[in-house]
Amino acid sequence: MSDNHNTSQPTNIVSLANEEAVKKVLMDSVLGLWDVVNNLTRLKPSHRDRYRVTIFGSARAKPGSVAYEETKRVSKALAEMGCDIVTGGGPGLMQAANEGVAAGGPSKSMGIRVDLPFEQEVNPFVELAFEHKTFFTRLHHFVLASDAFIVAPGGIGTVLEIMMIWQLLQVRHLEHTPLILVGKVWPGLIEWARSSLLTFETPLANSEDMDIPQCVANGDEAIALLRQHHAKWTLEQEAMGT
Repeated sequence: MSDNHNTSQPTNIVSLANEEAVKKVLMDSVLGLWDVVNNLTRLKPSHRDRYRVTIFGSARAKPGSVAYEETKRVSKALAEMGCDIVTGGGPGLMQAANEGVAAGGPSKSMGIRVDLPFEQEVNPFVELAFEHKTFFTRLHHFVLASDAFIVAPGGIGTVLEIMMIWQLLQVRHLEHTPLILVGKVWPGLIEWARSSLLTFETPLANSEDMDIPQCVANGDEAIALLRQHHAKWTLEQEAMGT
């Protein structure tokens, strides 16, 4: 009596020699991971103990410059108000904002970094640091962590951050979140958007989209806007906690 052995392979096995099939498995797996990440990012805290303000700005500004000292002063005032401060964790105006917290009381100072080969380590005033490998995950972390955004003078990276937050507010993935642009650098950017996007043969944005970023001349105006928003946020948090 002979033994019959079934030597056939399961139909779902993919040989490493089959390059196209291996690519498909890898692609399907990566896309599946994105589905998991996208689903997890739907979760947001319903109650937060601290109001958090992200301050974006140039990494190139030097201590003692007008922009550096003004950013530090604004951060200190917000910390005294009870706000935690979030930055990119690097040098320049990010360091100024984190330094302001150290002089402003018991508020927390956070840094959300991206791995760059040419930039220094996290600045010495950051208490809680996070590091990302990509700008995309880093920007999303800012969104999850923040209740308001202040934009100090900055370059291309700062423009990227503005546009990301601006679009999320435009499509209402973010709501009731101040985006405050401080100083003379930014009104020209908003005017370009208004004059170019709204006057195209088919308008490329709505007129109300141009009102989403709030341009202010100086730090005192930014502090005043955030003082109002912080008071409203505090009342809402107290109501949710009862």
